[in-house]
Amino acid sequence: MIHFVILVSRQGKVRLTKWYSPHSQKDRTKVIRELSAIILARGPKLCNFVEWRGFKVVYKRYAGLYFCMCIDPDDNELEILDIIHHYVETLDRYFGSVCELDLIFNFHKAYYILDELLLAGELQESSKRVVGRLIDAQDSLVEIAKEQASLVSSIIAQATK
Repeated sequence: MIHFVILVSRQGKVRLTKWYSPHSQKDRTKVIRELSAIILARGPKLCNFVEWRGFKVVYKRYAGLYFCMCIDPDDNELEILDIIHHYVETLDRYFGSVCELDLIFNFHKAYYILDELLLAGELQESSKRVVGRLIDAQDSLVEIAKEQASLVSSIIAQATK
């Protein structure tokens, strides 16, 4: 099981967190600070697995971001690396060469894509096409809602004149 997902920039700024196990806010802050320090200090030629507090943390660096997932000690690290890569490929497909700014300004989309891939800390959907279709459907629903809200606001504006 994946206990949490953290995306951290090379500067140590948190770009995304998703928790699948209960943690207090104080503990979450401590975990992020502790793991960021450990992972950012590691050399690029070291393995992508770290044993931490009785768990394993699997991470992978893509450009300026570290994608980290905390798993049980008996889980398969290579499967988690594949899930991380799958998430990055899905983000890439959606944003077209995803970068850190895409995640900063469209964090809600990054969360939505992650929610389509993982459910309760387990892989939910392994097909990039299915995830892409679900994201496109969500985008079309958002556009319809925006058009309807615009229409309603223009009707209200005309009625109040």
